Amino acid sequence: MAFVLGKLKFVFRCKKISFKNSLPKRCWASFPNISTINSIYTSEKFGQIRVEGWIIGIRKLKELLFIDVSDGSCPKKLQLTVDKNKVPKDLSYGASVKASGLLQTNKNNQIEVLVDDIKLVGKCHLNDGYPFAQRTPYNPNHDREFIHLRPRTQPFSSLLRIRHKIFLTFNELLDSDGFFNINIPVLTTNDCEGGGEVFMVKPDNNSLIKDMIKENKIEKQNEDEVFFGSKTYLTVSGQLHLEAVSRALKKVYSLGPTFRAENSRSRLHLSEFYMLEAEIAFINNINDINSVIELLLKKSIDKILSNYSEEIQSYYKLTGIKHEEQLNILNRILNENFTTITYNEAFDILDKKRNLFKQYPKKDETFSKEHELYLVEYNNGIPIFIVEWPEKSKPFYMKSVENLSDKVEAVDLLCPNVGELCGGGVREDNYDILKQKLMKENLDSKLDWYLQLRNFGNVRTGGFGMGFERFLQLLLGITNIKDTIPFPRWPHNCKL
Repeated sequence: MAFVLGKLKFVFRCKKISFKNSLPKRCWASFPNISTINSIYTSEKFGQIRVEGWIIGIRKLKELLFIDVSDGSCPKKLQLTVDKNKVPKDLSYGASVKASGLLQTNKNNQIEVLVDDIKLVGKCHLNDGYPFAQRTPYNPNHDREFIHLRPRTQPFSSLLRIRHKIFLTFNELLDSDGFFNINIPVLTTNDCEGGGEVFMVKPDNNSLIKDMIKENKIEKQNEDEVFFGSKTYLTVSGQLHLEAVSRALKKVYSLGPTFRAENSRSRLHLSEFYMLEAEIAFINNINDINSVIELLLKKSIDKILSNYSEEIQSYYKLTGIKHEEQLNILNRILNENFTTITYNEAFDILDKKRNLFKQYPKKDETFSKEHELYLVEYNNGIPIFIVEWPEKSKPFYMKSVENLSDKVEAVDLLCPNVGELCGGGVREDNYDILKQKLMKENLDSKLDWYLQLRNFGNVRTGGFGMGFERFLQLLLGITNIKDTIPFPRWPHNCKL
């Protein structure tokens, strides 16, 4: 290959490179030929194999020991049949093992490994406080006391596999629909929701703060701002950042952690949770957003139920969730058109039944969780979009409804079991109106970059946020959101 720059001619001679062949052979041979339990049940190739995992059950019969092993790859367990003379010392429930032997079907037509050799990898000291026993169901409250060991339980390991598959499903569906994934910052200088429910971030190092104050000649009272030059928070939403990128890539989304400093320990709130957020440019009105939400919800539930039904059914069985009842809820979501009503219509429905509630609905204010769940029940379990919200109940960036200056083009999607699953809206695209709103909130200097977006090739955008853990609750019928995430954080609880 050659090209000419001025009077100089450059010639490149390229050699084809095979990446696989260029790597040392030991790189490819360093991984032992270990079969996963999932591959054993899907390939059905019998013969000599090697397996590894954790013991979840032990039974003794005459001269044989039957050991049930799980390796986390699927909800199924694998039986190891071991001669008592080959059993290592201190083998027990909860221990980790490696074994080799003949994969076969026994007289009961069950797959098993007739073990030639078994090694104890890690003892499980049952008498030193191990909180779980084999074939013993536990209350979720008990499991939450040991979140570092909770993944070892069958129900929660199943939950983690399903969570992983849902994460992949959302990414695959959005990618196929032309959305680009954007990594939004966890650290931010804005409170997107405007509720003041933010966690502030600063170095936990007094000597560093003193040095930076001295170096920059900053007053002591500004030490919260010394590191970044302004107060910095853990993000409550990536929406404002997505708005910026949507004006270049049109359809964007993020799926990452968000944080709320809300003093709530309810079954539906966490201090740290994951949120799927999407932003779309060139939209017309709130109906465009509602259509995207409804289609994504239906397509994701359908794909998850179709591809991972075995794992989901196993989870229902392990947790005692009523399978048919939960599937009826999901089938209603899949097969019925979502209902759309205005805030005023929703308020009138609630107001007529105000004596049913612990807290009366208040005009022009947001609805409580009992109000949201009642509206879904009133709608026969069909998800319901509530639109045209009072302006004072929503953040500053919502666009006013045409001919209704006191209402904004915002939407909440209410669903069974969780109430609000999604919240979104159309963003104010008028420069002058947005400037007035920012000045009213005393945010014009802090969010000057956000206002500037309306000055350079501006378009109308809109989007939504969906709580990832609440989606898990909806899909699986999980009562408490703390049982949907590996390491839950809530007020007075931040273990590990």
